[in-house]
Amino acid sequence: MAPNVKDRPVLRPRRRSGGRPSYWSGLGAAFWLVIVAIPLYFLVATSLRGSGDYMSEGPLAIPDSLTFDNYVNVFEVGFLRFLGNSLVVALGAVGLVLLVAVPAAFGIVRSRSRVVATTFSLFLLGLAVPAQAVIIPVYLLITRMNLYDTLIAVILPTAAFSLPISILVLTSSLRDVPGSLYEAMALDGATNRQVFLRLVLPLSRPGVMTVAIFVGLNAWNNFIFPLVLTQSESTRVLPLGLWAFQTQYGTDVPGLMAAVLLSSLPILALYLFGRRQLLGGLAAGFGK
Repeated sequence: MAPNVKDRPVLRPRRRSGGRPSYWSGLGAAFWLVIVAIPLYFLVATSLRGSGDYMSEGPLAIPDSLTFDNYVNVFEVGFLRFLGNSLVVALGAVGLVLLVAVPAAFGIVRSRSRVVATTFSLFLLGLAVPAQAVIIPVYLLITRMNLYDTLIAVILPTAAFSLPISILVLTSSLRDVPGSLYEAMALDGATNRQVFLRLVLPLSRPGVMTVAIFVGLNAWNNFIFPLVLTQSESTRVLPLGLWAFQTQYGTDVPGLMAAVLLSSLPILALYLFGRRQLLGGLAAGFGK
């Protein structure tokens, strides 16, 4: 007996999973691209033109002729010395913060003492204190310690103000380590030092990279501490070195843009090589 036609299943055409293209999203993305591209074009184009061309044709005009004299002038005013000082400050602040924050986070996570919990709360209070509010006491401490006009005078407060957020990130990251791993190493007879070196440091690598990148960026872009705590040209860092292009008669905008472009290259390289660890550390610390 032939099956009834009405009992046969009706095959409907499948809809495309992608759906219709969102033209509004495309317009929004294109608009945002223009907003981002205009400052980048201004930065690169202005650094490759002369001061007269910039003043006569305007900042967004296409340069008639390209010149690298601005980059030559940047190196003549001491850019390499400023770059070296910024690297010393950034590396010193990162090393000092990691030397203190990683053991502190490990102690906070593994300890059940109320004193440790209270100390952790005091560290978190440092997030509410801006550097501008305590710059005068910091200046007095640095001068009493005979560290004024040295790079150490910039490294110490930069690391101190980076400790609260660094300990918070590392503590949140270490809380994700399963307790069974600590118990397994304790059963094997491992000491706290061995647990820290063989378990905590390898598993906290994303958090450590996050803290290192954050502290490095903060030290690289810091302006108030070098401004107040240093004076001579030998201890000048990049943010202060940009002042060399501003005189009493005006500002050398093409030279300034060349210096800004060169000073941003290390930060761009740090982001390109460390963005995966940075995102991994943030996800590990605040994923719950």
